[in-house]
Amino acid sequence: MSKRNFLWILFCVGALSSNISAQRTLSLEDARNLAIQNNKHLKMASEEEKVAFYEKKEAYLKYFPKFSIDGLYIRNQKNLNLIGSSAIPGSITLPDLSGLGIPIPPGTQVPIPQEFSDKIRSIGEVDIKNIWLGAISLTQPLFMGGRIVAYNDIMKNAQELAKSKKDTELQDVIAELDASYWQIVSLAYKKDLAESYLKLLQKMHSDISIMESEGVATKADVLSVLVKENEADMTLTKVENGLSLARMFFNQLCGLEIEDKIALADENREMLISTEAPVAPSIEEAFLNRPEIKSLELATKIYKGKEKIERAEFLPELGLIAAYTWTNPNGFDGLQNTFGGMWNVGIKLSVPLNFMSSSAKLSAAKAQTRIQEYRVEEAKEKIELQINQSAFKLNEAHKRYVSSEKNMEKANENLRYATVGFEEGVIPASDVLAANAAWLSAHSEMIDSQIDVKLCNVYLNKALGRSLTDIKQ
Repeated sequence: MSKRNFLWILFCVGALSSNISAQRTLSLEDARNLAIQNNKHLKMASEEEKVAFYEKKEAYLKYFPKFSIDGLYIRNQKNLNLIGSSAIPGSITLPDLSGLGIPIPPGTQVPIPQEFSDKIRSIGEVDIKNIWLGAISLTQPLFMGGRIVAYNDIMKNAQELAKSKKDTELQDVIAELDASYWQIVSLAYKKDLAESYLKLLQKMHSDISIMESEGVATKADVLSVLVKENEADMTLTKVENGLSLARMFFNQLCGLEIEDKIALADENREMLISTEAPVAPSIEEAFLNRPEIKSLELATKIYKGKEKIERAEFLPELGLIAAYTWTNPNGFDGLQNTFGGMWNVGIKLSVPLNFMSSSAKLSAAKAQTRIQEYRVEEAKEKIELQINQSAFKLNEAHKRYVSSEKNMEKANENLRYATVGFEEGVIPASDVLAANAAWLSAHSEMIDSQIDVKLCNVYLNKALGRSLTDIKQ
């Protein structure tokens, strides 16, 4: 073998292996995991859950004291002067000094020099052009009317509410993914069915053409078979197009590229459907497990917490205040342009007197709580109706499946007899075409009923609040 041929074989093997590996086969569980990992709404719900966690953490910190460091600098245009210019006279009147041997007539006015006046005034000057202030303060709430406790309860319920909303989103994602998955399986089965039907008609077309040449069949028989063959070919094209679109939507749900080639594990696997009648659902199970009910009940608790916050508006607030303050200039030992500080402790009591506005806010909060309670009751009524509808649809789907199974057996037998009779020349082509159409309809109905049972089970489990991730299809 030449080197060129050897390299060509390696290239072909590599290309073949890349084509084989390009198509992935996914089970329903694999598809669910991909959808959960890549769904944008679930990612947003996870981030909202983180937000609720940190908000709860921030609410808990309200029990603890708050510390702050403050600083202030002021540049003033002028200094203060404690001695006014009018307080210093321009001259002084001398008393009688003759007893001291000073020959100055009494009442003589002696002017005070300006320099001397300025020096006197400078004694009372306070330097405030540069003022520095600094403080470290502490505020500790002692009693806030129950506001902090209520706020922490609200944040705790808000965190659980975020988790419940995420669970609801998860159930919706899985239900949508399951519906898309089984739709592809249904269309794949129908594609195989359409191909089989087309092959039957092609074989019949070949047989009846031979019979026409032998004078056993007419041209009209050949044309009627040809029309059905063209219709079957068009049906196959429609199914293939629908299957391609369904795969694109499925890829989008899984977070894959739309053009990715994905095969599903159940496309070539026989679907096993139980013929046993489904068990009657429990409404109480749904009330306990449905995340929507949990969300509404948590929202009711949040509104009750808001009631407590509004009720706290009627109660006094008590807090402890402590601080250490620095100033420059300071007056602790005369007035000096140096930093000097002192500590201080106090208690702050605030008694509200706005009873009218607080009463209105409390009444509004109570009304919002009642609205939320009505929503819970309404949701329970709708869920009960939804469960009953889902149970009826599942029962109907099971009956339809059992009936379709019997119809398919009869259609298979009818087609077999019609084909044998046609080959023996005792049954006309129109009867064989009718048998083929009945066979196609029965098999198509069988596929639809199987998928319907699968989806009705999904929707009933979702209505009951069961975790779809734990339920194997």
